[in-house]
Amino acid sequence: MVPFGGWEMPVQYTGIIAEHLATRTKAGLFDVSHMGEIIVEGDPSAILTFLEKVTCNIVSGLKDGQVQYNAVVNENGGLVDDITLYRISEDKYFICSNASNYENVFSHFNKYIQDPKVTIKNESDQWHQIALQGPIANEILQDYLGVDLNSIAYYHFAYLEFNSEKMIVSRTGYTGEDGFEIYSSIDSGIKIWQELLSRYKEKGLVPVGLGARDTLRMEARYTLYGHELPDDRTQTASGIGWIAKEKPAPYLGYERIIQDKKNGSELKTIGIVLQEPGVLREEYKIFNEEGSEIGKTTSGTHSPSLKKSIGIALLNKEYFEDGKEVYVEIRGTKKKAITQKSAFVQGSVRRN
Repeated sequence: MVPFGGWEMPVQYTGIIAEHLATRTKAGLFDVSHMGEIIVEGDPSAILTFLEKVTCNIVSGLKDGQVQYNAVVNENGGLVDDITLYRISEDKYFICSNASNYENVFSHFNKYIQDPKVTIKNESDQWHQIALQGPIANEILQDYLGVDLNSIAYYHFAYLEFNSEKMIVSRTGYTGEDGFEIYSSIDSGIKIWQELLSRYKEKGLVPVGLGARDTLRMEARYTLYGHELPDDRTQTASGIGWIAKEKPAPYLGYERIIQDKKNGSELKTIGIVLQEPGVLREEYKIFNEEGSEIGKTTSGTHSPSLKKSIGIALLNKEYFEDGKEVYVEIRGTKKKAITQKSAFVQGSVRRN
């Protein structure tokens, strides 16, 4: 157990590699109740005006039951947090925010809310959240709940009855595998956790801690707040430029964000695979063949699936292509790595 975002979190239950491989081949269960939940509700027009001002993706195109990856932006074009935004109805939206940031997001929202027809509630202490991820996650949850979940498309959600309450089940996750995030009351969440692990252990379901959560997201090449996503870097430089959209009414940091997207950031985020023995970690300096410093790692780990060391790096933009040779300084020795733009491992995640 380690401190994480104000919580005590498990690094591992039985072992990082075993938990990682179980999620890639069968299914893993993650207690992510540390995440934050914020409700925005009120007049539909006023809500959209507000959300479009404080986030960089286009909210107005969402339909009921749809989830959107988005980012709350600050005045300088950096990130307050990356979020998932759920449209419950035209007058109610549900936001999932990172554990270390949901209070900052709530405070930021209150700073910029100007219309009394919009209400913002921080309900983070009322929700329990579990992530069930892996190739057989759909099979397990369908059997457990006794309902057909195939109608829930990727980045969509449904309200389902459980334990005399309505809970949110979304086909989302952070591993690159198919699966769900389940939002419920605390009592129901504990019940689901215990019963899933008890009933489906023989199918290969295991509890998974922070260690494998990080190696799984790294293999999928998903960015993480505080590593690839800081508060002073635009979305383009951070590797999530695709969510930064032009809008009729400018949002916070709009000019810098759009100019960076149009002109190309001087620094860009890309994956790297180490070609020599060693393990990549964050904040390692990176050099070109001539010995000039060209960037640094923002994340790094050993990939249990590939049995290689992989990392995410912030490099000069001319290195933003596949197959470029770079050299990472590890304990005073420069070791060769190769750049890679795509995910390191393609999981079972449903893209449509």
